[in-house]
Amino acid sequence: MAETAFDAVIIGTGHNGLAAAIQLARHGWKVAVFEAKDEAGGAVKTRALTLPGFRHDVAAMNLSLFAGSPFLKEHGEALGRHGLAFAPAEHCFASVFPDGTWFGVSKDLDTTLARLNALSPADAAAWSRMLEGFGRDAPHIFGLLGNEMPSLATAKVAWKAWRQNGTAWTLDMLRFLTMPVRSWADSHFTDPRVKATVAAWGMHLDFPPDVAGGALFPYLEAMANQAFGMVIGKGGADTMIKAMTSYLGELGGEIHLNTPVAEVMTEAGRATGIRLADGRSITASRAVIANVTPQLLFGRLLKQGSGKPALDAKFKAFRPGPGTMMLHLALDALPRWTAGEELQQFAYVHVAPSLGYMSRAYAQAIDGLLPEAPVLVVGQPTAIDPSRAPDGKHILWVQVRVLPKHVTGDAAGLIPGTSWSDIKDAYAERVIDLIEAHAPGLRASILAKAVASPDDLEAENPCLVGGDNLSGSHQLDQNFLFRPVAGYSRYAMPLGRLFMCGAATWPGAGTGAGSGYLLGRKLAGRGARFRLNSHGFSCCGCENPSISAHLEACVLMETK
Repeated sequence: MAETAFDAVIIGTGHNGLAAAIQLARHGWKVAVFEAKDEAGGAVKTRALTLPGFRHDVAAMNLSLFAGSPFLKEHGEALGRHGLAFAPAEHCFASVFPDGTWFGVSKDLDTTLARLNALSPADAAAWSRMLEGFGRDAPHIFGLLGNEMPSLATAKVAWKAWRQNGTAWTLDMLRFLTMPVRSWADSHFTDPRVKATVAAWGMHLDFPPDVAGGALFPYLEAMANQAFGMVIGKGGADTMIKAMTSYLGELGGEIHLNTPVAEVMTEAGRATGIRLADGRSITASRAVIANVTPQLLFGRLLKQGSGKPALDAKFKAFRPGPGTMMLHLALDALPRWTAGEELQQFAYVHVAPSLGYMSRAYAQAIDGLLPEAPVLVVGQPTAIDPSRAPDGKHILWVQVRVLPKHVTGDAAGLIPGTSWSDIKDAYAERVIDLIEAHAPGLRASILAKAVASPDDLEAENPCLVGGDNLSGSHQLDQNFLFRPVAGYSRYAMPLGRLFMCGAATWPGAGTGAGSGYLLGRKLAGRGARFRLNSHGFSCCGCENPSISAHLEACVLMETK
């Protein structure tokens, strides 16, 4: 190691940690990132898991959030120089149904509307109205998601939205943010297949159909895919990690692989650096950034805690979402979907045919049971990017949602045992059977497979607690200003100079690099506009005597 003293040290090479490192290094900070594994990337990795020449995304596959992120807008030219490349998907997501029908969303609006009109002309009209409303709503929603929570910036977004759209719209939007996906879908669509297709996105973020707050993500995914399409990484999702690590090196940042961190060192109420598993101490004069879950930071790395036991307990109690299983298949050919060969063109095909199906799978998993019929996200990356497999061959990326970490039994009563190491292969066969029911002949086309149980995913990445690929449930009690703990949603932890970023912090899971980017900007001096004034409240530093006076004198003037 070239030196042991840095301005900032970062624990973990997930994309949020790398985004923070790049922001700081670009502003002249001396930065080092420490990773326990022999490969950077966190949940964004690509490997030959089955056979040589077949490149499988280990966990994350969809890079649309990264492609549209403020981080990429600022650093896109440099990342492109370092090899970042995307493969766009014109046909984004679809669902298949037991009656042999399907519905899917493609980037071309007329194509989507034609499918909708075949199912329900009323739903086609509703879709058009929703897309029109998305053009009005999206700047405000993405403005909220793209800023610290809470902050002056989010206050300005809310104020501007109210001024432009009025009180009725604002109240409707607040109500929408609390709606279950079933209520939202029922209020717009009539055909149960359309409802199921959009609702399947809720299962990606721990939102079964009847949980409050579940409508936002399906709405954003459906409308963003319609408006912009979907993108995956050219050659693999790791294109973004390779570009970020290479660019960080250009900026002078260091990355140390195979270097697990044993402890965050503290003194006099602030973080001073890290101690590595091999006993070496690395000092940080300005910031220690933990790109990990609250359970890891407060349960393992802060040996002495923060000095506030009750607060530490809240961080340790941060709740994982349900587990997932990953099934990677090397194939002779893409699935031959009986509902229509057009399905072979889609990036994602969901096997989640009804709201009741999703609710049952979720309830069984939460009760500790292997779902009789789990929700499946069948990714077809080689339909979009043939370079991921040898000529004429294909891969499937199958995410099984949702599953229990601690299995107590099988809802179908067919798989004995409760240890994932004993039952994962049998459950993978159930998954293949479910796909085979919609695509006969799949099993015969399998050349090789790799199965990762919830335990395997956590062993690969300790931030995926119990196989939860979200780094924590996104239900309302752990979202917005409550993520990860109320009062600590702006990345600063209870100890001075200690910060957290990653999927367990606002704005949550996905590949958008939001928390790393926002934290990097904050520490580098951009966006850190709240500070205590002489009247005792945190604002831009003005000397107005109250929050209302501050809003009137500062925020309103800036938004006029």
